[in-house]
Amino acid sequence: MLKQILSKIPRKSSKSDPLDSDSGNSSTNWGNGIPCTNSGNSFSSRLNVVKRVSSAVFPASIMSGAEAVEPHLSFKDVSNMQKQNLFVSKLNFCCEVCDFSDPDKLAAQQELKRQTLMDLVDFVSSGSAKFTESAMAAMCKMCSMNLFRVFPPKCRSNNTGGETEDEEPIFDPDWSYLQCVYDLLLRFINAVDAKAAKKYVDHAFILRLLDLFDSEDPRERDCLKTILHRIYGKFMVHRPFIRKAVGNIIYNFVFETERHNGIAELLEIFGSVISGFALPLKEEHKMFLWRALIPLHKPKSVGVYHQQLTYCVVQFIEKDPKLASTVIKGLLKYWPITNSQKELMFISEIEEILEMTSMDEFHKVMVPLFRRIGCCLNSSHYQVAERAHLLWNNERVLNLIAHNRQVIMPLVFSALERNTQNHWNQAVLNLTQNIRKMFCEMDEELMLACQRKLEEEDSMLSLKAEKRRLTWERLENAAAGFRPAAENIMAPVKPAATCSVAC
Repeated sequence: MLKQILSKIPRKSSKSDPLDSDSGNSSTNWGNGIPCTNSGNSFSSRLNVVKRVSSAVFPASIMSGAEAVEPHLSFKDVSNMQKQNLFVSKLNFCCEVCDFSDPDKLAAQQELKRQTLMDLVDFVSSGSAKFTESAMAAMCKMCSMNLFRVFPPKCRSNNTGGETEDEEPIFDPDWSYLQCVYDLLLRFINAVDAKAAKKYVDHAFILRLLDLFDSEDPRERDCLKTILHRIYGKFMVHRPFIRKAVGNIIYNFVFETERHNGIAELLEIFGSVISGFALPLKEEHKMFLWRALIPLHKPKSVGVYHQQLTYCVVQFIEKDPKLASTVIKGLLKYWPITNSQKELMFISEIEEILEMTSMDEFHKVMVPLFRRIGCCLNSSHYQVAERAHLLWNNERVLNLIAHNRQVIMPLVFSALERNTQNHWNQAVLNLTQNIRKMFCEMDEELMLACQRKLEEEDSMLSLKAEKRRLTWERLENAAAGFRPAAENIMAPVKPAATCSVAC
């Protein structure tokens, strides 16, 4: 009777959540590692859904119903059907992080992990690895556990620009196994399908990868440079995010900390990225030039990454020559007046930019630019003065100067004259004479006019100086004439002081 009553109760609809139904049986079967079979099609489909959802959590060997494979076995000792399970098992085993800074601590386990990583590299290199869902999840988890870490506080000082170039690099004691992990990650990125892997190599993974660029170890930064470049090239969906994240790193470096070890490597990546920009340039790309690359000339440590920075700037100007005047204005804004070594870098960069500058763009900046060049010509630092003179040896720059000599010659002529009169370095004097000869051959009449104007200005300055001297002399004489009166004014003060003392 009870069975008849229960049979009349409507059963639960098949549209209910498949993850909730049969959850107990499914978990039991997975836990025992036994293949789960059922004659009903609906149960099989629900089980497949559960497997897909859980593939990122459970090892592939368990999910597929196969027996777990001991991770310490060699790939040569298992059948071809078990190699994929062994691959995932070894990846899961390598998720355990060892302390390689203490060689005596757990030496056997450390050596076992190192050997396991080498086996994984060889297996992936052979092309036998298949990156299934579980394999991709295990690979990304293993890389996250071993690579993503917090670096100790920096103890070095960056008080003066360029000093970091001479500092000895600091090498990570864990590099023996970190190198294997980076090698595995690189081969994984090269081999995997981007559409399938984008949910594992996601924004969070990329951000943690970018944080590692602050590593003190140049070997690690070099590996990261290669890996990030491959990710940018393969995962097109992540390209805008990578550009934005790198821009944020640069903003933090320029405007807040002025401390980061991987700016050169990041700029090296972006050098090739910029060369691949489509024309016309997007506004986003121009903003990266204005807000990130040009302010990178400000920090004192610009010498560490100036070569890569110049390459990026040049790539932008090659893409859009109209950006030349904007870049030159930015360089003049951040010009290092009190840092001679940075000044040398800026002059070299200016020369490279002028080689690609059109006449129209040059007209926009030639007056402020050659006012600054004139100061460099007259610099007491002989290397700065010498480098500024050598601009006239560049045919492209000389052509720009020749076509605009009516404006440029008056701006620099006074600096050349002061050099001939009192500069202490003989090499600079010789270069100054050479430029004077060039100007004379270019336009002798203009040069003589500049010389006459300079003589007039010097005579006017002499007259003003003499006038100031006479004015001060009259003031001194007038003050000397009032000296007795001042003594009379001060005389009554003495009795008052005496009275106060007497009281």
